[in-house]
Amino acid sequence: MPVVVTDIARADRAATDALAQYGVATTHEAQGRVGLMNPSMRPIFRGPAISGTAVTVLAPPGDNWMIHVAAEQVREGDILVVATVSASDSGYFGDLLGTLLKARGARGLVIDAGCRDIDELEKAGFPVWSKCISAHGTVKETLGDVNIPISCAGALVNPGDAIVADNDGVVVVPRLDVAGVAEKCAARVTREDGIRERYARGELGLDFNNMRPALAAKGLRYVKQGDLG
Repeated sequence: MPVVVTDIARADRAATDALAQYGVATTHEAQGRVGLMNPSMRPIFRGPAISGTAVTVLAPPGDNWMIHVAAEQVREGDILVVATVSASDSGYFGDLLGTLLKARGARGLVIDAGCRDIDELEKAGFPVWSKCISAHGTVKETLGDVNIPISCAGALVNPGDAIVADNDGVVVVPRLDVAGVAEKCAARVTREDGIRERYARGELGLDFNNMRPALAAKGLRYVKQGDLG
């Protein structure tokens, strides 16, 4: 039976908002290299990173009716995350729905299907991550679900989870893990800032990370060109 869950618990707002400054790669690494959506999920235009809480949609192929249903459940700071029951490349989303979701307070859309009207969406400043760009239209005939657990582009997304999206892709952080992951991101950024300073001085990671003994143990040899027979 198709359902719309109206009272989802959302991840902590402050911790969720903090994840945008760290971005997808750092967040993915900080939580143990999990939660990353397939690399087919690309932004329709380049822009800054966003983070927000997931409102989920499971839609039938070629049918965007449930996106209209889900718009009622969107709150300020949410990101709409849409998966389809079976694979579809149709253009589920365009500038009209972008106008509506932006007015409802959504920070963006992640959809494992097609998007269209990308010029208008860019002008409006409404970011979308999709697996393709397609002008192929959809119908409004078949019911789906809103705010249930879904699999989107290879990642499990529960309603209220944190979503981080930038020019590198999309990553999901489980709702109850967000505060801890944000702390790990901050620590990772501090560590990487120190490494960056050393690289900027020309120091080799081979030396300050003491990689040479391990490389030698694996059998790496340094030879003169003339020694290559």
